[in-house]
Amino acid sequence: MRVMVTGHRGYIGAVLVPMLVATGHEVVGLDSNWFADCSFGEPLDFPLAKEIRKDIREVEVADFDGCEAVLHLAGLSNDPLGNINAGLTEEINERASIRLAELAKEAGVERFLFSSSCSTYGAAGDAFLDENASFNPVTPYGISKVKMEAALSEMADDGFSPTYLRNATAYGVSPLLRVDLVLNNLVAWAYLTGRIYLMSDGTPWRPVVHIEDISRAFLAALSVPRQWVHDQAFNVGRTDQNYQIIEIAEIVSEVVPDCRIEIAEGAGPDKRSYRVNCDKIARELTDFKPQWDVRRGAEELYAAYRERKLTKEDFEGPRYIRLARIKQLIAEGRLSDDLRWR
Repeated sequence: MRVMVTGHRGYIGAVLVPMLVATGHEVVGLDSNWFADCSFGEPLDFPLAKEIRKDIREVEVADFDGCEAVLHLAGLSNDPLGNINAGLTEEINERASIRLAELAKEAGVERFLFSSSCSTYGAAGDAFLDENASFNPVTPYGISKVKMEAALSEMADDGFSPTYLRNATAYGVSPLLRVDLVLNNLVAWAYLTGRIYLMSDGTPWRPVVHIEDISRAFLAALSVPRQWVHDQAFNVGRTDQNYQIIEIAEIVSEVVPDCRIEIAEGAGPDKRSYRVNCDKIARELTDFKPQWDVRRGAEELYAAYRERKLTKEDFEGPRYIRLARIKQLIAEGRLSDDLRWR
């Protein structure tokens, strides 16, 4: 199948694309290339059918030529980025993404796999939530995911089939690493400083999933007849991979030698707290076989940080922190305030 991956030069896309190619798909990559200089190790070398360097706000119908499916990953990628300017999150993650889907439909693309998020559940407490649970997003990022899902559902018909993959919080090594994700961050703190530093009191719940397993979910959704996933949402992860943040910290302390857990002075509970039930994806997408858990992920990250000699400068700087990278590009005059290349 010829598929377009938006955000193919991002944290997840850099892992997903090689897996798509290895299973026989032709990949068209579309990315603004904000993070082109942020590789973790060797620069990316993608075997792409076509590569389009373009902001998703500038997409045209012709960009989808020959594509049978779109895997939409691109957008402002986390809550802190959304907090820079909530209007930009609405513009990019919602309006531009809806327009992208409309153009894909106009171009005859049959399947649209949207990289949504379990952050749509927001402040939800201790109960396990399945795909029928109410949304309660608490950030511009989470709100944008809810609105995009709703818009796609309105577009769904016999010729256009959207699917919503609600990813748990991602972790794992990528050629375009992020250290602004909970497990990646805590392992880096432990490796570089001997501390596992918690900004909250450790009580919030968070479902977590390795980026390779997120990629496996996309592959599984593509592999089944479209009617199986038409206008359907799937929580992406494993039900047994819900943890309180303090539990993740304790696992990291067992993996990284000679480190201690430290909670920031005055830290309180993060209002984002939710647990998700992932039984639906296991039951209905039988090709989805997640292979990671938090301990193995922590071991992978620790080994990679050591092997590639992660430095405190890189950890604290813009190379692997999306918010810092965007601010750097704006300060250098390379991006405008509306996040377009100058």
